[in-house]
Amino acid sequence: MLAALAFYANAQNYPDKPIRMLTSEAGGGSDFVARLVAQGMGMHLGQRVVVDNRGIVSADIAAHAPADGYTLILYGSPLWLSPFLRAQLPYDPVRDYAPVSIVVSTPNVVVVHPGVPVQTITELIALARAKPGALNYSSASTGSTQHLAAELFKSMAGADVVRIPYKGSGPALNAVIAGQVQLMFPSAGSVTQHVKAGRLRALAVTTAHPSALVPGLPTVAESGLPGYESVSPFGVFAPLKTPQAIVARLNRSIVDGLNDAEIKSRFFNAGVETVGSTPAQLAAMLQSEMAKWGKLIRDAGIREE
Repeated sequence: MLAALAFYANAQNYPDKPIRMLTSEAGGGSDFVARLVAQGMGMHLGQRVVVDNRGIVSADIAAHAPADGYTLILYGSPLWLSPFLRAQLPYDPVRDYAPVSIVVSTPNVVVVHPGVPVQTITELIALARAKPGALNYSSASTGSTQHLAAELFKSMAGADVVRIPYKGSGPALNAVIAGQVQLMFPSAGSVTQHVKAGRLRALAVTTAHPSALVPGLPTVAESGLPGYESVSPFGVFAPLKTPQAIVARLNRSIVDGLNDAEIKSRFFNAGVETVGSTPAQLAAMLQSEMAKWGKLIRDAGIREE
């Protein structure tokens, strides 16, 4: 009873020191998201939230950190899809973390080089079916959202499109602009200016519903591939057994921070949609994402090089 009372008192005083938020390497997508989320959380918690860039090893560190609310991890799909891509991992995305909140989601856009003779998804599918193996798509690392979005498209459309892997999103996008590769599924924020300048042609957005980030652009689902959806969500997790009172405090600070007008605007201008969810919604999203993409990865025989 005394131990329980002491734990309750600690939760009541939380936080009384800075919080560490683990995430990807500096300069990556998760890093950008983490820094804005940390800023918003700090305003509402009254403590600094310090971003610690450790890359994918963040998952192992967070899984084995004390469950006191002072170590968090913010990451995207590599956190929960890596078990399908690698033989062994030092963490389990379901059993080792307490979900806190979905923070943001990034849609992808199907783009083609202007020289490709298609204007719609229906025309792209028809061309790919008529010329199996003739079209190439570029992507960054194996298992990235760009890669899996394209593989889901191929699977649902019954189209043979060849992947050309690159070492990063920048080189992959440049290859399409240069006409070396015909199409790509990049993030919305990375292609807006190229589409406006006519260097790329946008066919559709990969969200289930039209996105304010790309006004006027139809979805893949309504353009010829019903049921298609591919987005890149980011979530915040705490170590398993973190007290529910602390998880609830963290969740409130995240949601309140994401509702800040300046932070919301900065995300929107970068091509990112703010979400802010309950812990239960993040847990459900995790299960859904792992079921959907895990099946695709297994069926397509995708493994990290």
